[in-house]
Amino acid sequence: MALTLVTGGTGHLGRDIVDRLVRDGHRVRVFARSPGARPDVEWAAGDLATGAGLREALHDVDTVINAATYSPIARRGGVRPVDLFRSPSAVDVEGTDRLLSLCREASVRHFLHVSIVGLDEATLPYARVKLAGERLVRASALSWSVVRAMPFYYLLDRLLSGLAWLPVWPVPTVLFNPVDTSDVADHVVKSAFDGMRGEREEIGGPEDLDLVDLARQYQDARGLHRKILPINLSDARARGMGFVVSHGARGQLSWTDWLQRNYSGARSAA
Repeated sequence: MALTLVTGGTGHLGRDIVDRLVRDGHRVRVFARSPGARPDVEWAAGDLATGAGLREALHDVDTVINAATYSPIARRGGVRPVDLFRSPSAVDVEGTDRLLSLCREASVRHFLHVSIVGLDEATLPYARVKLAGERLVRASALSWSVVRAMPFYYLLDRLLSGLAWLPVWPVPTVLFNPVDTSDVADHVVKSAFDGMRGEREEIGGPEDLDLVDLARQYQDARGLHRKILPINLSDARARGMGFVVSHGARGQLSWTDWLQRNYSGARSAA
């Protein structure tokens, strides 16, 4: 059976992708700095940022799903001033370029790259880094696919959790449709093996949500009581910050249901 390599396979989305590949009977190899313990996949130790172990990880691989990324904002769950000026590119640009080159050497048949909806108009440094990496994929001579996804629920959870200490939450009044990683993983795995190539249908959540309403639902789920200060943004400013509504595939899990799954006891405890 053909072998699929997943980069970023120990992250939130990556774990869901690996779960679905295994469930569907695929042979899976996960490329990670620290190999895990699950016995139903192969592990390849290495680092996309440096290229260590990458050539060996691609041995006998037929399909690559590149779900690796490095976002300091997502890692720490909050924005710092430095994030408005620069974002590391070692994984998303140099790492992607190195991965594409070695995939050509290894005669990989399909390279699927996970990206973000709305990059063409986004202005934050991380978005520019992601777009640069995506453009490398699109220019590649490999047989490639790109799947763009909306921001994930768990990332919003981290960002809103970082506001919990504030008595007043400044929240933009913008519409967008975040999505759960489980729904994105389903879409990515389907796109990897349906025989189609190129720019694939983007995916977002099932609902178009105002960020103010989303924040209120979050507070209710956690039993928090904070004043929300709505901030009006122009359409151009909102798009520049990544607040868009995707118009492709729609996931199944709603924000309300995600909150219920993760904070079912928080409100009663509060």
